[in-house]
Amino acid sequence: MRNLTRSPLLLPVVFFVVVILTGGLLLHNGQGGKAGALSWTDAFFTSTSATCVTGLSVVDTGSFFTRWGQVVILGLMQAGGLGIMTFTSLALYLWRRRVSFTDRIAVGQSLLHDPGFALGRFLIQLFCVTFFIELLGALLLFWQAPDAFTPFSAVFHAVSAFCNAGFSLFNDSLMTWKGDWGVNLTFIALIFLGGIGFSVLIEWQSVGINRFKSDAVNVNNRLSWYTLTVVKTSLFLILLGWILIYLAEFVGYHRMTATEDAVLSALFQSVTCRTAGFNTLNISEMTNVSLFIMLGLMFIGGAPGSCAGGVKVTTFRVLIAAVWSQLSGRRQSVIGKFAISEDAIKKAFVLFVFAVAIVFIASFMLDFTEGGDQPHDLVRGQFLEILFETVSAFGTVGLSTGITPTLTAAGKWILIVLMLVGRLGPLFLISAVQAFQKESWYALPEKNPMIG
Repeated sequence: MRNLTRSPLLLPVVFFVVVILTGGLLLHNGQGGKAGALSWTDAFFTSTSATCVTGLSVVDTGSFFTRWGQVVILGLMQAGGLGIMTFTSLALYLWRRRVSFTDRIAVGQSLLHDPGFALGRFLIQLFCVTFFIELLGALLLFWQAPDAFTPFSAVFHAVSAFCNAGFSLFNDSLMTWKGDWGVNLTFIALIFLGGIGFSVLIEWQSVGINRFKSDAVNVNNRLSWYTLTVVKTSLFLILLGWILIYLAEFVGYHRMTATEDAVLSALFQSVTCRTAGFNTLNISEMTNVSLFIMLGLMFIGGAPGSCAGGVKVTTFRVLIAAVWSQLSGRRQSVIGKFAISEDAIKKAFVLFVFAVAIVFIASFMLDFTEGGDQPHDLVRGQFLEILFETVSAFGTVGLSTGITPTLTAAGKWILIVLMLVGRLGPLFLISAVQAFQKESWYALPEKNPMIG
């Protein structure tokens, strides 16, 4: 326990808790809402959802909150997005250089001794890249629809999209724009860039600049194995979700007569499941098959070092490689031209088990608080809605079938804790477990029990 309390891993926990408490206090103030003050539960729920860039809402953001309240939510989204990108990007930087995160991150002091790293330059670069992408997205939205996306609205939605927050000032999210390719592609680009990871963005930038240098000699102008793995896996999941949602939602259900709108809507829903939380379709009217597909995409989430949540695409890819190696009889688990270390496979498996256990426990608790004393025939269909809400909160997605405002106070607090755990979980849980681990200096005799 002493190792954990002294660990710099407490830094992100303290950061998010302080920001959430501050945001809750500000939103509870009567000046935040047009119809009066939020209850303490709803205020902290909204603050947690914005800081953890989730997007689940108990009230309509555009109509309930005053401009002051909307500015507070905008600030919380930006702080949460920058905060998690900073902590996870620092961790990723250390990991890729095989430096112990627990021993070396302490407020960046020891990093300053690394001649290849400057904490100040690193943070400035992170902030500049973030603000540039958000500003460009806001300008594109304002240019395409200046009446709907006013300067404030354009900035609000650009920040919300890049931070994968999913908060919208429109009461139907983006359903009004389901057939607008320009607006949809702008949001898709912002969501993808916000969910791909800061290190990947910087590497893209460096490789792009190097390729345009005519006098560059022996300059690395190729993407790293890690970046290629993240990009390929992300695109594969988006493409797979796009096809499956289109088949499940439009071929079998015939929701739309316009094929072009159907293709675009399926693509947008696949991308937004990366933990963005926007929607161009009414989630409560989608088929069960579509919701099931979206559950899987939300659970996986985006890339490490990004604003996205979930267990991360790298975890998914490592587990797929491990399973395939077992099925094919290979000794090593291979991705591309490299084999995955046993330590990485174990971490991916532990993270997956942790995530499944957390979702199961939270779903059980919500089933108990939201009608656990009623017979099944009176709450038929609620299990899928609760499971969808739980995965959405854990993956910091923000998509909902519409039950968020109707949850009991106990149910909302369960989601508050779940959103915070989901935001910090992949980084904090595994490292916290490692803080308690002790190296064994002996080995026991091995046995092979019957499996299956």
